[in-house]
Amino acid sequence: MVRILIIEDEIIIARFIEQQLRNSFNCETRVAVSRAEAETAMAEILPHLLLCDIQLEAELSGIDLVTNLRRRYAFEVIYITSYETRSIIEKAAATHPANYLIKPIDESQLFAGVQLVISRLRAEDRIGKPLQTSILFSETELRILRLIREKKTTMEIAETLHLSRFTIKNHRHNICRKLELADENNALLKWVVQNGHLLK
Repeated sequence: MVRILIIEDEIIIARFIEQQLRNSFNCETRVAVSRAEAETAMAEILPHLLLCDIQLEAELSGIDLVTNLRRRYAFEVIYITSYETRSIIEKAAATHPANYLIKPIDESQLFAGVQLVISRLRAEDRIGKPLQTSILFSETELRILRLIREKKTTMEIAETLHLSRFTIKNHRHNICRKLELADENNALLKWVVQNGHLLK
């Protein structure tokens, strides 16, 4: 059964989408009206597909939320929005969405957009799962991340691993590149704090 997470802060629209999905597909659905609810739902149901509104909370767009979630989970996304500007579409396209639906959405538009994605999902074994850090990172990078989780400095990590601090800095740079993070200590430390459970 396909698991679908609807991220939409207008609850009436979210419930309409949910009902249409249930009428048309054999799927498990969940609604999230905020970033916090979306984060919880991702961990609990591991959705195959997100239907995500672009305009969410003032400090975070749906595009930013999807970008953050993609660092930890494998899923497809369909953006749902009333914005049609070229700049918004280009920013959304950079996250490689499966589709892009414009509000107001009717039943046939929703069915067509989702059906195309669900057909493709059946052939993608990795979708609907957390990312495997053992595949994403080398063993040395994993050891460095675990030491960062222990609040070790670059110099302390170098001493622990018997490597030069320049080598550790290079590894940190490569890790940031893989995670699409700014190449700075705080960004990587913040990621480790949020995702330490993945570094077992």
